[in-house]
Amino acid sequence: MNDTTTFPPLPDRLSIDPSSPYHVAAVFENDVGIRFNDKERLDVEEYCISERWIKVASTKSLDRRGRPLQIKLKGKVEAFYR
Repeated sequence: MNDTTTFPPLPDRLSIDPSSPYHVAAVFENDVGIRFNDKERLDVEEYCISERWIKVASTKSLDRRGRPLQIKLKGKVEAFYR
């Protein structure tokens, strides 16, 4: 199986929010996975590899714009293409 598809490099910090300065649309053309503390997470909204944190949405709390609040979790972060 020769896979000749080249993916853009994953940035150190990435957000799924299009209004964020850390959103890179070219990366989201492919499926991105996040491994946090050696477990794959599917609910990550933003990550930073060098600072070792991820942000996930809170289940009940909302901000003043009606979006879920984000909780910052610290630990080992790995980003990869699936």
